[in-house]
Amino acid sequence: MSAPAAPGSRLFALGLVVVMALAPAVGISASVAQVASGVGAAPALFLSGPAASSTSSTNWAGWAVTGPTHSVSKVTASWIEPKIQGRCPSTGQYASFWVGIDGYSSPTVEQLGTDSDCSGGSPSYYAWYELYPAGSHLISSLTISPGDVISASVSFAGGKFTLKLTDVTTGHSFSKTAKRSADRTSAEWIAEAPYSNRILPLADFGVVDFGRSYTGVATTDNATISGTSGTIGSFSNAVSITMVTARGSATKATPSALSGSGSSFNVTWVSAGP
Repeated sequence: MSAPAAPGSRLFALGLVVVMALAPAVGISASVAQVASGVGAAPALFLSGPAASSTSSTNWAGWAVTGPTHSVSKVTASWIEPKIQGRCPSTGQYASFWVGIDGYSSPTVEQLGTDSDCSGGSPSYYAWYELYPAGSHLISSLTISPGDVISASVSFAGGKFTLKLTDVTTGHSFSKTAKRSADRTSAEWIAEAPYSNRILPLADFGVVDFGRSYTGVATTDNATISGTSGTIGSFSNAVSITMVTARGSATKATPSALSGSGSSFNVTWVSAGP
């Protein structure tokens, strides 16, 4: 992805990293710091191609579930906003946490989430949404703090996507509905490293916890695919994604196994990379 064309919007740049297998997946996030500094997120670049149970990516870590074209109609998630660990470097580090439909193997993405970043030597936290290829937008009505419980969903009905994000801790929420067409072939729960001419160092967020076991939010980390609703683990084609460096020589972030209910997991920061 290139630098933003204007505050709250960004452009794509495909083919940014040479990898063994490239999936046309996309991941977007936005922040005050990113908009100001021209930082964005890269497409999801896979070192090992999308597989039945696991894969590796240079900028994504988490879980995904895939389905036939036009099969995914809803995805829900909850997570605890992680606190930046240690001292923030002045050079900047970034981490995004989001839930979405599409982007794993399709050219659009409908998603929203939060960031925990280091910019100018200080941590910053914020919320955003995007309906690519439209630009990403800050959710300025929400103030995000580390430790906040976040609940979010993306759903499709009647030709429209509805994106909702609630800071359960503060009780404040955001909703956006927009008409658009999309492949609707995947649902994702992701921690991501952003991009600005290169994949940037991943901020040390420690551990980010997704799902009901950690957040207490009911009916979360679920998807509805081909009319069937269930947790991530209830789908046979659930895929875990490990974030690695560009050459795949080191791990940047790793997802845990799913909980017994299949609804919860965490992602652990390992290294800044890139």
